[in-house]
Amino acid sequence: MAHQLQGKKVAILATDGFEQSELQEPKRLLESWGAQVDVIAPDGKKKIRGWKKADWGDDLPVDLGLGTASAEAYDALVLPGGVMNPDTLRHEPAALDFVRSFAQAGKPLAAICHGPWLLAETGLVKDREVTSWPSLKTDLSNAGGRWKDAEVVVDGQIITSRKPDDIPAFADAVAKALAA
Repeated sequence: MAHQLQGKKVAILATDGFEQSELQEPKRLLESWGAQVDVIAPDGKKKIRGWKKADWGDDLPVDLGLGTASAEAYDALVLPGGVMNPDTLRHEPAALDFVRSFAQAGKPLAAICHGPWLLAETGLVKDREVTSWPSLKTDLSNAGGRWKDAEVVVDGQIITSRKPDDIPAFADAVAKALAA
């Protein structure tokens, strides 16, 4: 899997408690293929802390505050999982507006693990095939999605994956959407 993504810009929306591998590995892969990737977090955060399996992980610098970020500046949005990260962000109106702005612009929205909670909260899973960490199956079904147990599911501009083991397929699907 090698992609040519020079000139493409990807936003990753996250806050404390993001699953470390689900942010850092897609970021690394997308950057290795030439994309510029910015980490966007709620205003005032200079760094966010990851969650690594069963404990706190590494701090990651934030490139831009949510209040100054704009979907117009990016070609795609990635939403990493971890339980705390999307659960916190789905209570942030600015985060939900940011996600919706990518949908309204017809740009790729990619969410992994618990990240699809943000898609459910914004109404973006309704009438779409999606996947996620298995414990979200009922939440996504209740939000009108058709949950599927698959490594990656692409339904229009929505790209979803289940878990860290799926990251290569997830990043590949994001890259293919960016190249389309």
